[in-house]
Amino acid sequence: MDIMKKQTIYALMIIAMVTWGMAWSSAKIVNYYLPYDELVFLRFFIGFITMLPFLFFHPINIKIINKYTWLNIIIVSILFFLYNQCFFMGTDYGQAGKGGVFVTTTNPIITFVIMSLIVKRIKSMQLIAIMIGGMGGLMTLNVIESGIAHLTFSGSIYFVFCSFIWGVMTILMAKGQKHIDSISYILLCYLVTAVISIPFVDSRFIFDEKLLDWNFILHFIIVCNAMSIGTSIYMYASERLGPIQVSTFIFSVPFIAMSSAYLVLDEPIGLNVIIGGLLSILSIYMINKEK
Repeated sequence: MDIMKKQTIYALMIIAMVTWGMAWSSAKIVNYYLPYDELVFLRFFIGFITMLPFLFFHPINIKIINKYTWLNIIIVSILFFLYNQCFFMGTDYGQAGKGGVFVTTTNPIITFVIMSLIVKRIKSMQLIAIMIGGMGGLMTLNVIESGIAHLTFSGSIYFVFCSFIWGVMTILMAKGQKHIDSISYILLCYLVTAVISIPFVDSRFIFDEKLLDWNFILHFIIVCNAMSIGTSIYMYASERLGPIQVSTFIFSVPFIAMSSAYLVLDEPIGLNVIIGGLLSILSIYMINKEK
């Protein structure tokens, strides 16, 4: 790959990580305007619409999708729905910056733990790394100081659900894309998730004139872009830079989330969040080093 093309991909990845990090603060703001069900539906419906142009380059051949892939898409879509419910509830009841740090640093660890249980193989150094990551997660959510009950009362329990659900989804999505290209797979997941959301939607909220407020429009665009544009760029870069190199960009997301929450929501950046995030990042590094 030539230098110019690689630099372009790097620039796109920075944009993707910024949208991922900022989405946590923006989610808290859009919660003021719409209930969770309507937010989930609109996020996936708009995400599906914005990804339709990709079909010109990656047309979907429905006939070649086998029943196991369809089952995978349906399960992942249900998990997408549950994840986003927890995402909006967590940012509504809890601190958006804290959630951005916790979820983005612990879900790779949870993914690794689940995979280790499946293959029944784990090294001693990786076990130490998991313990460090767990300590980092508990510190980020202030559980060590305030106790386990703090999770429920602070709304942080939803961030725990987010991390676990995304860990499971990561494994299922990897399996689901073995017989279908990534763009088609994600696009179908967005569509199915939007359909799953429809029974829970009250159209009166969606057509409310308060949604014309520029503040809602701006932050909802960020929330949607984090999924459609941010995720699409990540998939595009993964194929060209490789999973190891592209995954290093994720290390910037916790600190973008913290900075965004401080600037947009005036949320304080606690020392426990910084130390907890760094411990979790160290854990991810140790796990990948031992692979």
